[in-house]
Amino acid sequence: MARLPVDNPDRPSSARAAIGRSVAARLAANPAVEQVALPTAQVYYHLDFVTDAECDALIGLIDRHRRPSTLLSDAPDPEYRTSESCDMDRFSPLVRPIDERIAHLLGIDPPHGETMQGQRYAPGQQFRAHHDYFQGSQPYWQRMTQEGGQRTWTAMLYLNEVEEGGATWFPQAGIKIPPRRRMLLAWNNMTPDGSPNPMTLHEGTTVTEGTKYVVTKWFREQPWYL
Repeated sequence: MARLPVDNPDRPSSARAAIGRSVAARLAANPAVEQVALPTAQVYYHLDFVTDAECDALIGLIDRHRRPSTLLSDAPDPEYRTSESCDMDRFSPLVRPIDERIAHLLGIDPPHGETMQGQRYAPGQQFRAHHDYFQGSQPYWQRMTQEGGQRTWTAMLYLNEVEEGGATWFPQAGIKIPPRRRMLLAWNNMTPDGSPNPMTLHEGTTVTEGTKYVVTKWFREQPWYL
């Protein structure tokens, strides 16, 4: 199947705007989902999205297959992202049901979703402020045009609670979310017109006591895999 052209990542996009409206309407209709009252970003959460057993199994998977986390673009600060990551097999018996459950929650066709990625933050580790969306000026963008284009929605699944630190902080939107076991957090990286929303700048703050485990799943404007 041939790839379709993708919209300019830095400008408004009717296709990305339509995705935003569709997902927001689906989440609003789900009684298990709550929207965070923010004027500048669309952020939602679902408590008890997974079971304790699923959390424990995913934590075990991350511990077995973790590697140093990487970045698409160069960062001059070696302390910018210091966590460890685990790229998951989306078709494995453990991962697939959760992967597809997230896609179903948002109402996005599963092929638009990237493979779920687990992250482990030991004491002293963090991921400093960043956006999940792509920028057309970056060298990686040409490759992204062949991999589904711009990121639209992000879903983050918290697998455990942390003794101290490790919150997900949106400094410009004005919200800080502590890890809560079994909770799924989702946000739209775009504005209503389908252009990148700078207010979705977020940071995985430093863990000061305990170990933090999360799973992140990103969705693209077009299929990530064919």
